[in-house]
Amino acid sequence: MIKTLSRSFVNLLTKRVGRKIVVIESDDWGTIRMPSKVVYDYFLKKGFRVDKDPYCKFDALECSTDLSNLFDVLQSVRDKNGRHPVITANTILANPNFERIKEGNFSEYHYEPFFNSYLRPTYDNKTPELWKQGMDAGLFRPQFHGREHLYVKKWLNSISKADSAARFSFDLGTFGLTSVVHKGIPDNFMGAFNSGLNRDIVEFKEILTDGLNMFNILFGYKSKSFIATTYTWHPLIENHLAINGVEYLQGMIHQRIPIDDDSNFAFKKSNFTGWYSKAKLMYLSRNSFFEPSQTPTFDWVSDCLKRIELAFFWNVPVILSTHRLNFIGSIFPYNSANSLNLFKNLLKRIVSIYPDVEFMSSDELGELMKKGYEIKD
Repeated sequence: MIKTLSRSFVNLLTKRVGRKIVVIESDDWGTIRMPSKVVYDYFLKKGFRVDKDPYCKFDALECSTDLSNLFDVLQSVRDKNGRHPVITANTILANPNFERIKEGNFSEYHYEPFFNSYLRPTYDNKTPELWKQGMDAGLFRPQFHGREHLYVKKWLNSISKADSAARFSFDLGTFGLTSVVHKGIPDNFMGAFNSGLNRDIVEFKEILTDGLNMFNILFGYKSKSFIATTYTWHPLIENHLAINGVEYLQGMIHQRIPIDDDSNFAFKKSNFTGWYSKAKLMYLSRNSFFEPSQTPTFDWVSDCLKRIELAFFWNVPVILSTHRLNFIGSIFPYNSANSLNLFKNLLKRIVSIYPDVEFMSSDELGELMKKGYEIKD
């Protein structure tokens, strides 16, 4: 009963739409994580417990097989309008250029567009074509997740120390390790906007402008929605997002707001779907979750269906979160095989139980909800 009341609270103050809409949001597409199984095994050999963090164990830059298998599952069902489910692919536009950073003696940051990362010998140069096929088929709808999934300043400072765990990871072509993996890692580097200091806010605005421009050039349209890495951002960057065409903030009803430089945080707990921030950006907050790679023993299908039932009871849209790592099989093939089997079962159950369901992307849902009333923050 307590769990039901807690889950109902997420929906209670959400804007009603009166239609059974399901949005599937998936973060981290385009960013590197674990370069290969060989690198994974080497980390273990050197005492880095990469097996303790599911993102370090399973997550990697997607390959064409990962995308092809995911698209096959999406094409196995249709909604009442004959439309397949669509993944809102929250995309990172760039990865560190390790060679140039090293050539500069770790004093300057350099990046490469994420499509260039597929061209490296260890990756899959067929992947860009799969992105295009998925987008053309209406299965994959990129939106903006950041220029990189990385707090650049913090990481650059750590890798400048030759004997650091961060430098060891750098030499193996990754930055995505956490303190769970090795005590020498300072928490993690993944929160790209984890500072509230004025000088850092200025830098973040430059990064956002650069990243959003890259998005527009690459995909041929502006990203109308944005989700901050690690659900952490300061409201001071929101006006800059709006200036660059963003209208919707994906995330949770809980927002982590940095007070200083990645040490202390405040928490805002009222980012309900359909409400607006002070910068007049509409929140789109997640109320359902499918993360089998993070907790394999949990019954994600049943839990999702219960959350969907609650959302539809309250006449609010379902915004389902499922991170990319669930669909990656290059490190451990069983990971994606298991997740895709469960995901296919979930989608088939949804269309069976709710024959009037409609699948949409995040930006489409935002456009629909804008047509109604506005709830001010």
